[in-house]
This record gives sequence, structure tokens and C-alpha cells, in this order.
Amino acid sequence: MAVLTLQSAEFDAFPQVLREYAIHMAAIRGNSEKTVCEYLLDLRTFFRFYLSRKKGETLSVEELEKTDISSLTMDDVRAVRESDIINFLMYAMSHRKNDANTRLRKLSALRSFFRFWHAKRHMIDSDPTADVEGPKTKKSLPKYLTYEECIGLLDTIRSDTTSKTVVRDYAIISLFLNTGMRVSELVGLNLKSFDSHLSYVKVLGKGNKERIVYLNDAAKDSVASYLRLRLDPKHVRTDDPAFFLSRREQRISVKTVQWIVYRYLDMAGLGNRGLSVHKLRHTAATLMYQSGEVDVRVLKEVLGHEQLNTTQIYTHVVNRNMEDAMRQNPLADTKMKKRGSDT
Repeated sequence: MAVLTLQSAEFDAFPQVLREYAIHMAAIRGNSEKTVCEYLLDLRTFFRFYLSRKKGETLSVEELEKTDISSLTMDDVRAVRESDIINFLMYAMSHRKNDANTRLRKLSALRSFFRFWHAKRHMIDSDPTADVEGPKTKKSLPKYLTYEECIGLLDTIRSDTTSKTVVRDYAIISLFLNTGMRVSELVGLNLKSFDSHLSYVKVLGKGNKERIVYLNDAAKDSVASYLRLRLDPKHVRTDDPAFFLSRREQRISVKTVQWIVYRYLDMAGLGNRGLSVHKLRHTAATLMYQSGEVDVRVLKEVLGHEQLNTTQIYTHVVNRNMEDAMRQNPLADTKMKKRGSDT
């Protein structure tokens, strides 16, 4: 299947009921390859667990990974109950040591799967996940770089005299910091994605939804500098439509972009902060909102979020900064002494 990163032989090894669902996710709902594959693997783990327990077997994690579910039928799917879902989530926590976020993702896969066969195809009478509560996840503020740290990171790249791809790498990190686009969106950029004046770029976001991302002067300048090299036949001899190319003149991969970001974070002295490519997206969003000029609803469209509550986490970041600012006031420790104390 071209829609999956799994090889055809691997995809064909999945039971028919899982393959039909995966095709629906990719072709009809437009889910990304990554999402389809993750859901397929989570569903396979569940049905391995379910079928083994149905036979009265209690297998180790290693043994379960070898369980064959090719015989899975629609009758098996119909027989799944709410208690089976709950038992699986307990197993994921106790035996697989999955944290709350991972268990929530597994539940999301199960909900999507059973909803498909119940509400879309009407092949099962009820949805066993309908009343299952998801595990509570810790709401944490996103990590991000301060304005000064961003300047330091960009200066580090500019001063790198050892890299032959420094112009490309600078453009990549500049786009992350100035636009907040996702890494999947960046590696998917083509030459024709940009308008002729480099005023904006069309990106393909989650669910194959296209949106316009406007470029500020900094992003435009970095893109223009790289574009001159990208279009120079002395430097590039490929006819690949991709905008960002690897040293082999092929579309740059997500792993290569991650390596670039980690390398320069280390060089800038920021490598011990738990930062990542996605944190640069958080940085762009936070800095835009902190400016006070960007409404959260506009920021939602810029980032390509489906729900406003996803974007609203950046308002909490600002609230935390306001608290910190209050604590930095030199008068913060000046308190009235209790009566009766020495003066």
C-alpha cells in the first residue's frame, strides 16, 4: 500500500478487518502515514492480547509480540466488550509500562476502530469503547526558547564555518522559529510551494489539509539565500521538486532535520534542555503570542490546529511568565515584620 510506510508484505499480513480500517483512515479520512501505522500497530497489540486471553493464555510481553492474529474475524471484533478494553489498558500500564499519554493513544486507536465498524459500516451492534474513560494525563507547559536563546542559536549557525550546508540549515531553523510549521510540513515543501515573491508558502498539514503560511522578513531572507543555491546548476543537478535537499540531492528526511536541530542546539549550549524540533514550533507560537499582537484564534490558524484548546496552552505560558515577572521584582521579599519581633 502506497499510503503506508509499512512494506506491502507487512501490510498484507494484517487481518482483513484491520486492513479495511487502515485504508479508510488513509484514503477517506486523510490521516497521515505515521498515524495510520501507529494505530495499526496499537490495534495489533490489542488483538494479540485479546485473543490470547480468550484462549486462557497469559503471555509475557515478548511472547505476545509473536502471537499470530491472522485468523481475526469480524465475529471476534463483535465479541469485544468494555471489560476487554479496560483490561488491555491495565495490561499496557502494568506489563508494558506505558505512560498515560501512550495509553491514551492506544485508546484513541481502539475508539476510532470500533467507531468505524459500528457507526460507519454498521457491522457491529455496539461500540465497547463508548463509555471507557481515558487515563488522566499531566498537562505540562511546552518547553521553548527565549528570544535571546533564539538569537544565540541563529548566531551559532551563521558562524559555523565547517558545514557545507549551513545556508540550508539556517533556512530550516529560521522557518521553524519564524513560522511554527511542523517538521513533516517542512520536509514536504516543494519548490512550487512558495509564491514568486516568497511572501507565503503552502504547506500540507495534518489530515492532508493545505494551508497558507506567510513569511516575515527573516524567514523570507533565509529562504531566498537558500533558493539561490538550490536553483544554481553548479550546486544542484537534480530535477527533484523537493525544496530542501539532502547531500545526496534527495528530499531531506525528518531524521536529517532532527539531527541538524540537535547539532546546533548542542553547539549553542542548549543541548541539555530537552529541546527538540517540535519545541522550535512551540517557541514560534509562544513568541508570537507573547508579543501581545497575535490573537489566539489567529495563532490557531497559523499553527494549523484543529481545536482552539490545543492553541490555548500558549496563553498559560504567558500567565506563567507573568507570575515569574512578579517574583523578579526587587520588592518581592520585602515583608512586614510581625509585631513583637526585633526592629
